[in-house]
Amino acid sequence: MSLRPATTVSEKPPAKQAKAAQTVVECRDVWKLFGPQADRARAAIVSEGLSKAELLQRYNCVIGVAGASFTVERGEIFCIMGLSGSGKSTLVRLINGLIEPTSGSVLIDGEEIGRKSSSELRRLRAEKIGMVFQSFALLPHRNVLDNVAFGLELRGVSRADRERIAMRVLEQVKLAEWAGRNPSELSGGMQQRVGLARALAGDPELLLMDEPFGALDPLIRRQLQDQFLSLSRVMRKTTVFITHDLDEAIRLGTRIAIMRDGQLVQIGTPAEIVRKPADDYVADFVSGLSRLKLLRACDIMLPIAGASPAGGPRARPDSDLDQLVDLASLHDEPILITTDDGVAVGLVDKKALLRGIQGKPADG
Repeated sequence: MSLRPATTVSEKPPAKQAKAAQTVVECRDVWKLFGPQADRARAAIVSEGLSKAELLQRYNCVIGVAGASFTVERGEIFCIMGLSGSGKSTLVRLINGLIEPTSGSVLIDGEEIGRKSSSELRRLRAEKIGMVFQSFALLPHRNVLDNVAFGLELRGVSRADRERIAMRVLEQVKLAEWAGRNPSELSGGMQQRVGLARALAGDPELLLMDEPFGALDPLIRRQLQDQFLSLSRVMRKTTVFITHDLDEAIRLGTRIAIMRDGQLVQIGTPAEIVRKPADDYVADFVSGLSRLKLLRACDIMLPIAGASPAGGPRARPDSDLDQLVDLASLHDEPILITTDDGVAVGLVDKKALLRGIQGKPADG
């Protein structure tokens, strides 16, 4: 396979969302090659379209990320997914400034992190970025409260203030009663919630989550996904979420970026990726998935003509078709789609629901 950069779609959110959006993360033609001749190897990829094997043989270089360009908007959960070795974890390390790109730029809130000094980068990570890893990385000699407050301690926050903040976040992740326990006394799922609380305690603008639920049992994993979605709606944190699980990406992501061999093959909403896969690789990824879990109310809803119905069932714009089918089976009235603030944004009647299950437009 050639490593010449692939063409991606939907690098920005749909226009109706972008109007009020504010970019938090921007990657501009970011490359990362590992090896002694990285600059020459990148130039050869662009000019000759070398394969991975040719790149290794000629330049002794391995590609991590190839020409990544995208934005992440405020409040968005941007999922980056791909198989092992696709480059997704390398990309998140570039965003965090833990490694430097071979070429290209990474910007956080419009500021290029490659131009920051080491002390400025440390301050950026401490004040604007929260990290959650697959390994819980808790300090075994500190109790839960002190683990959550650790980042605030490094920032010089007083003990009383950091403990107050840490306890508030522990309440949000439903672990307040475990504040005085040691990490070894908690289950894996509980430890990961402590890791999430630690990331949130500093009130970061950006969450970087590298396969945070990957080591957990399926049931615990789904419970944590639910809790993370609930927290995201309340706290509206911008999140870059790394996963190798398409089901997880579909469930959590506002948009999804699919990677292969360091390239971003396609970027789009779950519905865009399912309905219009960019190539056979993406089509294979989504071929076995049911539309009942992939498509959401916002993908199939009809505009409201006249006054909103006073009664009848209600659902959120991100409710999947499976949830809408359950509602439709219990009610004859159309389902009113409303935001968290109670604003009506659309309707789903049974015809629209059936056409959604078929993968057809609601008004077709």
